[in-house]
Amino acid sequence: MLQSIELPRQLDVRPLPAPVHAMVHDLRCRIEAFQDRWDMPQIEQFVAADYQLVYQTLAWIRESQMLIGNRFVEWGCGFAAVTLMADALGWEAVGIESEAVLIEHGRQTLADWCGPLRADTAGPTASSPELVLGNFLPPGAEDLADDPTLPSLGHLTESAYRELGLGVDDFAVVYSYPWPGEDQFHEQVFDRYAARGAILLQFCGPNDMRAWRAVSRA
Repeated sequence: MLQSIELPRQLDVRPLPAPVHAMVHDLRCRIEAFQDRWDMPQIEQFVAADYQLVYQTLAWIRESQMLIGNRFVEWGCGFAAVTLMADALGWEAVGIESEAVLIEHGRQTLADWCGPLRADTAGPTASSPELVLGNFLPPGAEDLADDPTLPSLGHLTESAYRELGLGVDDFAVVYSYPWPGEDQFHEQVFDRYAARGAILLQFCGPNDMRAWRAVSRA
């Protein structure tokens, strides 16, 4: 069972560290250039989130919520912006992505910005953030879907957890940006596989952040 975490109003007025602001601007430019390319197929499921609001929400969770551990995973990391921000805030951060070209861009993001963000924010871990090519759904999770056409079911790569040597229940915080109409499916997967006390954070669209805590295993 999941319990909703009430997020404070006006999270978007929280101060943003200068390197985070610079990183967000840089990634917006990179993503726009990537999506404007005509010489390669478009990845329709890759849409940038409001990274500033995501960071502000993550910082609030880090400050105010009881955490059962220090591992963080981003489901569908794209250019790895959220994985990078979680690392800067002190989590042992992992990003999972099914598209090899996005993993390449994500690794470039980490190479360019991990140092500047760590230098300016409190609490980075000793380990570097990790990006893994694979499916963020654990084996069998597709059985929870009522709609077989959900975008999250279309990834043909193997589940990433075997390579990681971890399961969903090893992470204290899971972040996802569900495609419209599949937010409930992500919640069901988290409910089934996450550890009790873990937190699911979702960006569901402009000014729409949601947070849940697993209070019992489904």
